[in-house]
Amino acid sequence: MNAIETTDLTRYYGVLCAVNHLTLSVNNEIFALLGPNGSGKTTTVLMLTTLLTPTEGSASVCGHDVMREGEMVRKSLSYVPQDMAVDIKLTGRENVRFFADLYGVPHAADRVDEALAVMELSDRADDLIRTYSGGMRRRLELAQALVHEPSVLFLDEPTIGLDVAARKRIWEHIRALRKKGMTIFVTTHYMDEADQFCDRVGIISRGQIAALGTPAELKARLMKDVITAKVEGMFALPDVDGIAFVGRNDDEVSFTVENGREALPLLADALKKSGCIVRSMSLREPTLDDVFLQAVGRQEEPHGFEFDKFRIMLRRRK
Repeated sequence: MNAIETTDLTRYYGVLCAVNHLTLSVNNEIFALLGPNGSGKTTTVLMLTTLLTPTEGSASVCGHDVMREGEMVRKSLSYVPQDMAVDIKLTGRENVRFFADLYGVPHAADRVDEALAVMELSDRADDLIRTYSGGMRRRLELAQALVHEPSVLFLDEPTIGLDVAARKRIWEHIRALRKKGMTIFVTTHYMDEADQFCDRVGIISRGQIAALGTPAELKARLMKDVITAKVEGMFALPDVDGIAFVGRNDDEVSFTVENGREALPLLADALKKSGCIVRSMSLREPTLDDVFLQAVGRQEEPHGFEFDKFRIMLRRRK
């Protein structure tokens, strides 16, 4: 039995399809769901955590159906949202104790102490949250999430807004949970974190999985060198044998090539002839960013934009 299982999971907002027949299995791993804003990441998590009802298809967490066995699903998991979920008027211990009481945890005082110790917060447990740093608050949220010993942990952008040291520390704790057998489902915009810390990655585009595998597998599929050029102005895609366009991000354009050293001057010449100014060029091995760009193309919050239009349309009808 997989910790998380979906079959043709679908969610519509009116006529807008946010998640489109998503089939996925996740078990005993750190799994990252990546995608541009509006691609369906958050909608997927909300359905799996029973906060949103699917339109079609099915999903289960720890063998419990998200629509028919919602209470059992919620007992099996914890969800740490992107926005801060701690009460700054309480101490760290009081915040965790609140969650322990909410879940009816037996021997709550002992479990609260254990959860705080796991997140290295014992020495600050009785301090008010307003005195905590951003990284400490995020670790406190993890302590809250762990107090009832869930089997599955959902983390929405767990390190957003934190400095490099705090991000690294959070991931150390996440990996320690993974070693204890917990299944962890993460959404993140930090490709380097997904590459370094996650066992598998799914890239979602327009509500569907566009790429799935380990970071190494996904990068190996490109099987080519990557040339990145910083350019100014519009350009036509160069028609050069062996050079394939990957994507554009602001002033950077990326291409895959069989032999990077030989292709560099050919590509530079082709870009200049197309009418743009080439500021710099670099050659490197493929990264997860390249895989992401290839999988989703040049999307700029397609569903978020469409969803906003849909809401405006509803307001006008009212």
